[in-house]
Amino acid sequence: MKFLELLKRNRLVAAHRGARSIAPENTLSSLQKSIGRCDFVEIDAGLSKDGVVVVMHDDTLQRTTDVAKMEIFKGRAPYRVCDFTYDELLKLDYGSWFEQNSAHKEPLLTLKIALEFIKKNGMFINVEIKDISNFFEDKIVVDAVIKEIEDAEMQESVLLSSFRHEYLKETKSILPDLPTAALFEGNFRDDLLEYLGDLQVEACNLDDGSVDEKRVKMLREAGFLVGVYTVNDPKRAEELFEMGVNYIFSDSLDRSLKRYAK
Repeated sequence: MKFLELLKRNRLVAAHRGARSIAPENTLSSLQKSIGRCDFVEIDAGLSKDGVVVVMHDDTLQRTTDVAKMEIFKGRAPYRVCDFTYDELLKLDYGSWFEQNSAHKEPLLTLKIALEFIKKNGMFINVEIKDISNFFEDKIVVDAVIKEIEDAEMQESVLLSSFRHEYLKETKSILPDLPTAALFEGNFRDDLLEYLGDLQVEACNLDDGSVDEKRVKMLREAGFLVGVYTVNDPKRAEELFEMGVNYIFSDSLDRSLKRYAK
């Protein structure tokens, strides 16, 4: 089955940054623990200083690694991901910061490793490309991500999304059949449908605070799939699904929301 075929089903639950309520986010452990708890996985992707596609949500390393405790990286604050080479990133622990995981270290997760895992387990994955346009040209970022997808032969199992919509345009110019989703937060454009059409996206991922039934209906009737982030309350999930939302992103895979996962 192709990812788009899955997304056209109803009441889908995506593991937001993996199973991040029970494992350190955006790590291999978070992917492993999401199995059987979701319909697909969502991760975040950026680039190391030397262009390796790494799985990280933040622009900096301080929240989710032990970088500030390491003497060899003293004086490197604010610890921006893009200022560290791949070899330097390999020296960090991505897990012991997590309360439930405090005694267990986690290695760096790269997009290559994530895709290998998804492929091996017959899963689907939404890769959100973080906006790193202040550090790298758009084409460099998109080319690096697409190369990993093509090398893994995962074109039919990946959805690419981003708040930086230029990445989505660039993606379509290279791989027009690769599904993409435009991410939005807050207010919407008056010409939203025309804008999405120009982007050639298949989906629109909205923040929970700005979703209403009218907007969901408009998008669905125009042929766009609709996802909503981040939804951890089962009652709210039900409301959104009743509106016609196709899928939600959730941190709560260990609680009652997992009943929605197929």
